Amino acid sequence: MSRRHFAFDCAGNARAATLDEAPAPTGLLIVTGGNETRAGAFSSQAQLAFRIASAGHPVLRFDRRGVGDSEGVNMGFRNEAEDIAAALAAFRHECPPLKRVVALGNCDAASALMLTGGGAFDGLILSNPWIYEDENAGAPPPPAAIRARYAAKLKSPREVWRLLTGKVSPTKLARGLAGAASKPLASDLAAAMRDGLGQFAGPVRILIAERDRTGQAFLAAWDKRDVRVHACAGADHAYSDDVSNEWLVGQILAALADE
Repeated sequence: MSRRHFAFDCAGNARAATLDEAPAPTGLLIVTGGNETRAGAFSSQAQLAFRIASAGHPVLRFDRRGVGDSEGVNMGFRNEAEDIAAALAAFRHECPPLKRVVALGNCDAASALMLTGGGAFDGLILSNPWIYEDENAGAPPPPAAIRARYAAKLKSPREVWRLLTGKVSPTKLARGLAGAASKPLASDLAAAMRDGLGQFAGPVRILIAERDRTGQAFLAAWDKRDVRVHACAGADHAYSDDVSNEWLVGQILAALADE
């Protein structure tokens, strides 16, 4: 296994990429989310690429336009289709033996892949897809998560005692109860993502970190009967603890093995 850096062209601008080489004919293309560079938070994507390449699969990561070492102006995930398509073409050019390519996206990168209808990929791994109309907004907890939190509090003698002794703010309590009673988020973005994914014929895995608000919101707005959804108990948005990270790697390797 070796790692090398290069650049590919997209609409006349250079996109920076990193390729972890490996012999398998099925590769992984990692699409970054937000303003995150291809290294990932705390080098998480670089480490993930190393793990997957060590298991035999080549991995390509890239900085989308206007992010990290890539040229151009960052237009957000809704306008990332051209970058993703150019990255896939570059991956196939740099690795001629490739027969299949699976894309992985977390947060708005997953949303971008859904909006493109899966592009020309052979499989998709969609982690904690972002469904909020404002891509710069923080993700509030969905009603289901609020209800679960209050249910847990009512099982705690300490929390019940705080409530009975007036140590809980009435304003915060009223706000929380109102949030718990509200309807799940519905958005035009979520509908567009659903329509886009419906155009994709290949295998799909939807990964949800159960402690992540973005993932919780997606689940609240998604079809509960979708058997493609896989949840990791106790995981945060980046699957940063050892147990969650091992689960993520296992899910990715399983997706790379799907035909």
